[in-house]
Amino acid sequence: MARRRRGLPINGVLLLDKPKGASSNHALQRVRRLLQAQKAGHTGTLDPMATGLLPVCLGEATKFSAHLLEADKVYRTRVQLGAVTDTGDAEGEVVERCAVPSLTVANVERVLERFRGEIEQVPPMYSALKHQGRKLYELAREGKSVERAVRRVTVYDARLLAFEGDTFELEVRVSKGTYIRTLAEDIGRALGCGAHITALRRLATGPFDSEGMLPLEALEALPSQSEREAALLPVDVLVAHLSKLEVDECARQRLMHGQAASVDAAGEKTGKLTRLYCDETFLGLGVVTGPQEVAPRRLLNTAAE
Repeated sequence: MARRRRGLPINGVLLLDKPKGASSNHALQRVRRLLQAQKAGHTGTLDPMATGLLPVCLGEATKFSAHLLEADKVYRTRVQLGAVTDTGDAEGEVVERCAVPSLTVANVERVLERFRGEIEQVPPMYSALKHQGRKLYELAREGKSVERAVRRVTVYDARLLAFEGDTFELEVRVSKGTYIRTLAEDIGRALGCGAHITALRRLATGPFDSEGMLPLEALEALPSQSEREAALLPVDVLVAHLSKLEVDECARQRLMHGQAASVDAAGEKTGKLTRLYCDETFLGLGVVTGPQEVAPRRLLNTAAE
């Protein structure tokens, strides 16, 4: 017999404003406990030092969290020139110091131009990437370093917000897999003095921005379970970028039994992933198998009710 999950079957997405100093998993578990949810997951970690947008998926929403892992992201960061740390941020040990040359805004802008567009990055040792089954940061804490494959990432925009001689603030919009700590280090190296970040805040990921974020303290202050649940976004916000198909009750029944169903999919390409609805209720995802047919791909358990 399957073990019964503890908690409530809460489904939805919370746009959490992660506090500084908390790991993404610690923040996630606090949200899960506050909402008494059976299941929770997030859509990509933030470093403990970082703050800002961390979408937390609850219940059935966890089935679709991978769609945000692929999303572009927006960050604001503060960069300190003249010192390189082992972690790439202010929480690490300084491993190199360099004199900061006399720089102007124009100097920094010229260097930033080289980091816009598609660039190459070597992921940092202090990251959650794995080498032979172990996370790199675990090896780094043991004083070990391993070779990491170069990645190609895209910096869609990098705007200089402020410059004060040996520090500056940036707002960047980047593709998935971009390390802002590494970006800052590489910019510092190009400026001739090295660098590390002293603050990092995520402002947007995929379709979500900072406007709807809720701090943990605000969630804790809500007086009732119903008010906390009211702070959640519906599950289908995670896949709103996909096209939508309405199916009838007969098709819903077939889909819930794992069978392809007849539907008007004219205009949709074969093999295309699509959102499925019955009477405006989200059922999950299907894949178009023909102009008049769709097959189930990933459905909500609640769609069978």
